[in-house]
Amino acid sequence: MGIRVIKTAIAAIAAIYTAYYLGLEPALSAGMLAILGVEVTRKKGLKSASARFVASVLGLFFASLIFSVFGFHYWAVAIYILVSFPILSRFQLKDGIITSAVIVFHLFTHGQVTPSFLGNEILLLFVGLGWATAINFIYMPKDEKELLAVRSELEHALSTIFREMAATLRNPSHLWNGSELLEAHRIIEDGARRSLRNSENRLWYQEPSTYWPGYFEMRRQQLYSIQQMLAELSLVYEKWPQGELIAELLERLAGDVKSEVYQGKAEEMVFELMRSFREMELPKTREEFEIRAALLTLLHEVDRYLAVAKRMKKKPAAEAGEKRKSGSN
Repeated sequence: MGIRVIKTAIAAIAAIYTAYYLGLEPALSAGMLAILGVEVTRKKGLKSASARFVASVLGLFFASLIFSVFGFHYWAVAIYILVSFPILSRFQLKDGIITSAVIVFHLFTHGQVTPSFLGNEILLLFVGLGWATAINFIYMPKDEKELLAVRSELEHALSTIFREMAATLRNPSHLWNGSELLEAHRIIEDGARRSLRNSENRLWYQEPSTYWPGYFEMRRQQLYSIQQMLAELSLVYEKWPQGELIAELLERLAGDVKSEVYQGKAEEMVFELMRSFREMELPKTREEFEIRAALLTLLHEVDRYLAVAKRMKKKPAAEAGEKRKSGSN
C-alpha cells in the first residue's frame, strides 16, 4: 500500500505540472485523473487507463450532443446519466464512468461546446492517464522473493501434516491440533493472490508468471486430498501392521513435498501397498474390517494426491529427455 501511495503522488504531481506547462485548464484535473489511473498491476493499469480514456471520450461526445440540444440545465445532466451510463456499462467500460463524469462536469461548468475546449479535455485525459500508465510501467513491486518464501512456508506446513499423520498411524492416541491444515489453506490463498498479481505485472509470456498460478492450484487440489486422508485417519483407532507401512509412505511424502521434480518413488510404494492389501486374507472381525477399509481408502487418497503431483510437477531430467527423443522420431 505504501508503494502505491508514493506512485500515486508522483503520477499526480507530474500530471499537474505537465498540464500547467501545456496551458491546460484546470491543471489540477490532470492530477485527479492520474490518481484514478494508478493501479496495483501493469495489466490492470493498462486496461483501466484504456477504459477510462474511451469512456471519457464517449461521455464527452454524448454530453456535447445532449447539452447542445437541451441546453446547459441541471436536468440535462440527468438525461446524460440515463443515456450514457447504461451504454458504458454495456461495453464493459464501468471503470471509466467516474472519469467520464469528471470531464462532462467540466463541460457543463464551461457552458458551451467548442473545439478548443474539447481539445483541452482530451489533452487532460492524455496527460493524467498517460502519467498514471507511465508510473505503473516504470515500477511495480517484485513478488518473486515473497512467492519463494510463501512456497517454503507452505511446504513446511504440508510436511508437518504428513509427519503428524504418520505419528498417528504408529500411535492412534497421538494428539495433534491440526493447526497446520488451517495454516496451509491460508498460505495457499495468499500465494494464489500474490501469483495473480505477479502474472498481471508481466505483459508478455514469462515462465515464472505461469509457474506460480499452476503451483498453487496443484497445492489446492492436493490439500483437498489431504483433508480426505485425515477423514479416513480419524477412523483408525487401533495400531495395525499395514498402518506402519503407510506411515513410512507418509514420511516419504513429507520429504517429497519439498521437491520440484516428481520422482515416482512414492507412487511405487503405493502400488506395492495396494498389491499387499489385495493379497491379504479377509478380515476376521468387524473392527479389523473397518480399520483396514479406512487404511485402504487413505491409500487411495494418497494415490490421488500423487496423481496431481505427477500431472503438474516437473519430470525427472532423464524422463523428460526420453520424451523429447520419442517425440522427435
